[in-house]
Amino acid sequence: MTRLIRRSFPLFPVIAVLLLAGCQSLQRDLLYSSGGDEAGLAEFIVPLDREAEKSAVDTARKKIGDLEKNNIKNRSFEGRVAAWSGRLFLIEGKTREAEAQFKKAESLYPGSIEGRVLAIRLEGDPEKRSSLCEESLTEARGGGFLGREAEFHIELGRIRMEQKNYREAVAAFDSALPRLGPVYRSTYGDVRNAAWQLRNLDPGTSPQTAEIGLKSSITWEDAITLSRTETALLYFAEGETSLSAADLFALLVQNSVIPPGQDISAVDVSAFTVPPAVYDTVFRSGAAWYLWRLLAENRADKSILTRYSSRYPDRSPIPDLLRRSIFFDAVLGCIEREFMALRDGRNFNGTGTIGGAEFLLMLKKLEGK
Repeated sequence: MTRLIRRSFPLFPVIAVLLLAGCQSLQRDLLYSSGGDEAGLAEFIVPLDREAEKSAVDTARKKIGDLEKNNIKNRSFEGRVAAWSGRLFLIEGKTREAEAQFKKAESLYPGSIEGRVLAIRLEGDPEKRSSLCEESLTEARGGGFLGREAEFHIELGRIRMEQKNYREAVAAFDSALPRLGPVYRSTYGDVRNAAWQLRNLDPGTSPQTAEIGLKSSITWEDAITLSRTETALLYFAEGETSLSAADLFALLVQNSVIPPGQDISAVDVSAFTVPPAVYDTVFRSGAAWYLWRLLAENRADKSILTRYSSRYPDRSPIPDLLRRSIFFDAVLGCIEREFMALRDGRNFNGTGTIGGAEFLLMLKKLEGK
């Protein structure tokens, strides 16, 4: 018995080494199969949905190449890397390569979240793409995909944006972003905010209106385009004629519907020596002037243009608005009628810009009065 123990003893270090190696291998496989190292690809690939600069695409492709060279024999890991690779190929405009990576991903690890997202993006028909996304969400809610439906809500938000169904897009992004990492919020946060601004638009809104609606600031040309295509507020100026934006702008300037300038501190129109241009950015001061005069023209009631000057002869109720400002009546009128709002509850912020969807909502409120 003693001889047997002595002969066996030298094997212990070998077994220990093998056990250690096995544990390390098991730990590595668990790491990869639980979304460890390959999950880092999201940091490189997700932002490309916002802006796909060549250098960023090349960096992401190198990251994938490095992971593939590691030759990790774990089907879950390999399948998910293949799915990310296919998603990157789509961003690069290489559909065939993306389809090949999808087949590889499905053969290695069928039904992964990454693979399903790639399948959704590969589908060319918008309705079928939407159905695939809804099916994935239903499965995730039922316990599939480890209950991780947030990624599918992102895809649904993207699809609803394409369909110009902005209200549902907001709901989808709001369901996803709080449960995903910072890279998702930085990539899709602005898209979500744009959808929020556009949420009151009809899904059948013209592409031109939707394009302007997505702008964070607009020009007078944009303001005129929204006014004439989405409302009847400029009918008093052009009637049945069809003026160019430039000609209509000139007519509106001539009739003081467009302000001579936008410095909210101006107390006299003579302060403006440079005439306004159709491509000038619209500031909140100018928007208030424009909206208030549209109301006066459509009501054929010019008396409202000085209504608040007589009501407040000595001081302004808004801290950053001078009582003697030429914008005084317009600003107070727009605030009281709720066409516009005080940004912080106290100040008007006349030098701030206006987003397209925000301005369209102002026009709709005015037209409804």
